[in-house]
Amino acid sequence: MTNNKWKKVRIGSRKSKVALWQSQAVATMLNQKGLATESITTETIGDKILNTPIAKIGSKGVFTEEIEMMLKNGDIDIAVHSAKDMPSTLPKGFRLIAFTEREKANDVLVSDKSFVSLENKDKPLCIGTSSVRRVAMLRHFYPHFQIVDMRGNLQTRIKKMQSGVCDALMLAYAGVKRMNYDHCMILRI
Repeated sequence: MTNNKWKKVRIGSRKSKVALWQSQAVATMLNQKGLATESITTETIGDKILNTPIAKIGSKGVFTEEIEMMLKNGDIDIAVHSAKDMPSTLPKGFRLIAFTEREKANDVLVSDKSFVSLENKDKPLCIGTSSVRRVAMLRHFYPHFQIVDMRGNLQTRIKKMQSGVCDALMLAYAGVKRMNYDHCMILRI
């Protein structure tokens, strides 16, 4: 890629704050190499359908499909995704061209309630998550907890928790850290 191939590298991503953080980090790296960038965002089917568990939406790439269409149509030059959102098989003609430095891969328990503890078996908790893997882990190690499906961006999930939908959230550390919610973390797993 040369400086005169594009006036600006058009970076496609979702509109969520975490996705915007990630695409801005990529833009900063490209800017440091002398390339101008432009951010172009969209909502994906996974962003639009929030009342259905991801596994039941019935589409591969629920957070990538619309952005891939933008790439295919030439509306953007590159797409920035979380690796966890990528389907295991890429569509024909697409390639993974770079990875940013990975954040710690921990899960975290987040709550604004003082009584929340994984050790307290007298107080069964209601924990929100949208991850099939996290649900399986919680059901295995804490079968007495109630698990509720919790969809939406990080800020939406935290608002739902604060309104009483659940006692705590099981989330990815990377998003919690990048959105400065470290102060809500109770436990890193």
